[in-house]
Amino acid sequence: MSGSANRPVRRRTFVLGAAAAAGTAALSGTASAAAFGWSDDGSNYVVDTGANLVFKVSKTNGDLTSLVYRGTEYQGYGGKNSHIESGLGTSTVSIRQSGSTILISVAYGTLRHYYAARSGENNIYLWTNRADTSVASTRFILRVKAGLFLNDEPDSYTYAPTAIEASDVFAKSDGQTRSKHYSKLRVSDYDYVGWSAGGVGLWIVRSNHEKASGGPFYRSLLRHQSADGGGLYEILHYAQNQTENERFGLQGPYVIALTDGGAPSSSLFPGTLTTSWADSLGISGYVPASGRGRVAGVGITGRNTAYPYTVGLANSAAQYWGSARSSDGYFSVTGILPGTYTLTVFKSELAVYTTSVTVTAGGTTTLNSIAIPSTNDPSGASAIWRINDWTGTPSGFKNADLMTYAHPSDVRAAAWTGNVVIGSGSETSAFPCYLWKGVNSGLLVYFRLTAAQAAAAHTLRIGVTTAYANGRPQVVVNDTWTSAIPSPPTQPSTRSLTNGSYRGNNHTFTYSVPASAWRTDTSQYNVLKINVVSGSGSTGYLSAGTAIDAIDLLA
Repeated sequence: MSGSANRPVRRRTFVLGAAAAAGTAALSGTASAAAFGWSDDGSNYVVDTGANLVFKVSKTNGDLTSLVYRGTEYQGYGGKNSHIESGLGTSTVSIRQSGSTILISVAYGTLRHYYAARSGENNIYLWTNRADTSVASTRFILRVKAGLFLNDEPDSYTYAPTAIEASDVFAKSDGQTRSKHYSKLRVSDYDYVGWSAGGVGLWIVRSNHEKASGGPFYRSLLRHQSADGGGLYEILHYAQNQTENERFGLQGPYVIALTDGGAPSSSLFPGTLTTSWADSLGISGYVPASGRGRVAGVGITGRNTAYPYTVGLANSAAQYWGSARSSDGYFSVTGILPGTYTLTVFKSELAVYTTSVTVTAGGTTTLNSIAIPSTNDPSGASAIWRINDWTGTPSGFKNADLMTYAHPSDVRAAAWTGNVVIGSGSETSAFPCYLWKGVNSGLLVYFRLTAAQAAAAHTLRIGVTTAYANGRPQVVVNDTWTSAIPSPPTQPSTRSLTNGSYRGNNHTFTYSVPASAWRTDTSQYNVLKINVVSGSGSTGYLSAGTAIDAIDLLA
């Protein structure tokens, strides 16, 4: 939505008696918005967008204390406001109007936070600049009053279920599980998150996440809801199952958008949102479009066209990504801060090519056709048998899809135990996506070899996407040969398998199995036992575990 024709007016409230009471009622949500402008009620700066939105920001700590849309208050639950992290404390808060834009600036130590309103829009634009670790700032949470958007989605726990893990994973009476972690979505899968009910949509449109961490496939909590109220998040840095160091600097804009029930305008989405109107506002760390560059590739060869390909750019200061065109692999990533980046091509979520690129302000770095060497994709290796394809994900394995929005104990999960027979046609769907030391360690895979195959040594590969408590596979073949215990690869140290995420650091374990381990009778099955080993972890689903990408025995 563009600015309205209303003439910008700066409004201040200095009325007495009954008139004062009426003015207070209007700001608290009993009347609709009027002309674009702002006022000071003594405790808050009050901004009227001139559309249907009035919001307040505390002059003391920069909290968002009120969010009134079409006369209804949406902000707050449990006596808490909406804010950065759990609230900043005493801050320096200022406001100024520049034409059709009002900007509220919040300074707390080295942190700077901003709210901007545009005339005639039902949106609030937010930026957050965290310069260092001296200030905790991992999220902005929009707290929403109870009862306005009730639902029973995976990331809700409205129906007072029972806590089953760490006080943030719950089980309902019917055995289904709920948690704020169960969003289903990777960062690259969504542009906005929120709810719609009763002809009103309340959304947070995410930023481009250039100062976040974890890349395009990272998963973090996006919203929650209980009988007490709901929360919508813009995660500035999330440590849960994190694979990268924290980045610092200005993140945003992200947008609180209110609608008449529909989705927010695509003009607000990361990649399409333009904010030239903010170029001269003096936002700390702000870099306009003219100070950014672009990377474009004419194509990518050597792709497996059965899978999507993503091109990511990352360095210690920023991250970006874009999709490669399915027909030829063309890609274009825009809005990049100047610098030198590692460019990575992902087949699904598996890195299959890397190079270095340098981006300049106002320039386009054009890359000739990228050729992915066949040796870079493990799926290209000749195999006697293979369970699943190599994609950097457990997709296709038993329970894999469910685990992005449910706990492993969920009643909808198929049994985590059960053995696998090569040649059955159900090898992948029968193999569990996760293995735990305390749940299903010792899983058996049955397979036959020809006489020629049994006469030679072979390499066994097991690909994993993450691990909990250093869980890793040790293998036994026919109870006659046992592999060494492999060293644990670098993986996140937090929970992962039980809170909706399989994304860690992809790693391939290789085992050189001697010919003496195989059975020479070709009518007999060879038996591969996969154990999960680790000296860490707890019990059950919090015992040491790992997520599986693919398993194969090379020819």
